[in-house]
Amino acid sequence: MPELDARKKEFAALNAQVMDISVDSIPSHVAWRQQEIGPVEVPLCSDFYPHAEVTRKFGILREGPPVAGISERAAFVVDKAGKIVFAKVYPIDQLPDIEELLGALRRLG
Repeated sequence: MPELDARKKEFAALNAQVMDISVDSIPSHVAWRQQEIGPVEVPLCSDFYPHAEVTRKFGILREGPPVAGISERAAFVVDKAGKIVFAKVYPIDQLPDIEELLGALRRLG
């Protein structure tokens, strides 16, 4: 998250809005900012389980083992028409490749 936040101007230059969506609660997001990642401007959106409507619709909600009810680590680029033009699921311990995301955005232009 801090790297996405640090590079927000690059995303803005490509007319992109970066946001984080997870099944964590809002209090969890607040604690994560305060205790682990520090202040960031990237919006942290809560799709709190058991609702998980967004993550379920994007096909990234883990329904079974090893940890049911969490979302996969994934990145999506959605164009202005609402079409997903890039999607990739990453191992849970790996951050999305920022250059890959920026490349997907450049191809939209």
